[in-house]
This record gives sequence, structure tokens and C-alpha cells, in this order.
Amino acid sequence: MPKINVYLPDELAEAVKELGVPVSAICQRALEQAVRRITAIRQTALGELGADDLSGRLPLFTARARAVIKLAIDQARADDAPNVGTGHLLAGMVAEGENLALHVLQAIEIDPAQARRDLERHTAPEEGGAGGAEASAHFSSPAAGALELAVTEATALGHNYVGCEHLLLGLVSEPDGIAGQVLRALGAEPRLTRRAVTAALAGYVHLRAQTTSAATDPVQALTTAVQRQVQPLIARIERLEQRIEPASDQ
Repeated sequence: MPKINVYLPDELAEAVKELGVPVSAICQRALEQAVRRITAIRQTALGELGADDLSGRLPLFTARARAVIKLAIDQARADDAPNVGTGHLLAGMVAEGENLALHVLQAIEIDPAQARRDLERHTAPEEGGAGGAEASAHFSSPAAGALELAVTEATALGHNYVGCEHLLLGLVSEPDGIAGQVLRALGAEPRLTRRAVTAALAGYVHLRAQTTSAATDPVQALTTAVQRQVQPLIARIERLEQRIEPASDQ
């Protein structure tokens, strides 16, 4: 039987040893689940997909994430595009208007409306996925990759659903798509965006308590809550960059 090494932080490794946790069995179950999820999304993303059967084809995706994908499919058809590209997915995310991904972007000082305007400068379609009279019912290769990465991000975070925040991470991390190019140019570096998503999810319960106890604008409250947790990370990155820059000039 093939052997795969699993690296753990020191504290976790010590706890696993102390408790006698069956690492092999747990890892096998987790990997089997991850393989099933990724295989399913790959088959869906590479096949023909109509906007009216998203619930059956994307059962792990939240209703809001499916709404974003439906908007993307509709936009691709309106544009008479050969496929649904990453730009359509990002445009659908902005058009939906209320998802967590948009609050994460605002927290890292990226205006979703600016991202939408920047998308309009990219008119060339992405490669892959074209087929037949309803070609826009297929995803481009980068869009299919972004969806797969979204599932991977959700699995890595231990989530049993795929939301717009995971889709944002997929778009940012996918190297070839228009959406990733636009987002990274605006400052959505994958590691920072991932930390911002983690911070947003970690502060969600506190935010709900805050907004139910006071008449607070929930959009502004969520943006502020995420910024409080992300700003120290941004400051730390800036300090590291300041230390590295003089060394690179030598």
C-alpha cells in the first residue's frame, strides 16, 4: 500500500501522539471525501450545465453561491460568449451584491465595483469549454479550475459547503483566468485573501450578536469586523517587506 507523509504542527503532533489518535484511518476518510468532492465538481465543471439544474449539479454549493453561478451563466449568454469564464463568475459575484466575498474584498480595501469596471477592459474569451449552440452552458478551462479550487479551499478549511468566499479564493488562486488577473492586480494576493476569509468566518458569530443588539448597518459592521482582524496581518506583511527590500538592493 502506498505511503503518504502528513506534516503536522509540533503542538498538534504531540497531542495526536498523547491521545493515540488513529491518524491513518482519519486521513484515509478525509482524503476519500476530498477525492469524491473534487471528482464531482470536475465532472460538473467540464460538462454542460444549465442555469435551471444547479441545485442538483452543485449540491455542496450554498444557495447564494449557486445564485452567483446562475448570474454568471446568464451574463455569458447575454454576451454571446463561447463559454462561462472566470470574469463572468466575478461579475456574477458583484451583481449578487450581498455575499461574504464582497465584504472580504472591501475589508482588504478592494472596491468590488472597481473590479467589475476592470473586467470590462478584458474582452477576449478564455480558452476551453466551448461546445455547440449553447456553448455558454460550458465553463472555460480557467473557470472550471476556479470551481475546483473553491471546493479544495472549502475542504482545506474543514467546511462541508462551498460558499462565495470559497469561490473568491478559487478565482484569486487560479493562475490563468481573467478574474484572478484583475483581483491580484487590485491587491487580492491569495494568502492575504485566505486570511481575510478566515477572519471573516471566525468573527461571524460575534457580528451576529453585535447586529442584533444594536441598530447597526450589517454591511458596514461586517466590513469593520473583518478589517479589525485583517489589518494586523497587513501591517505584519508591510513590516516584512520593509525588512526584505534593503537586502534585495545589495
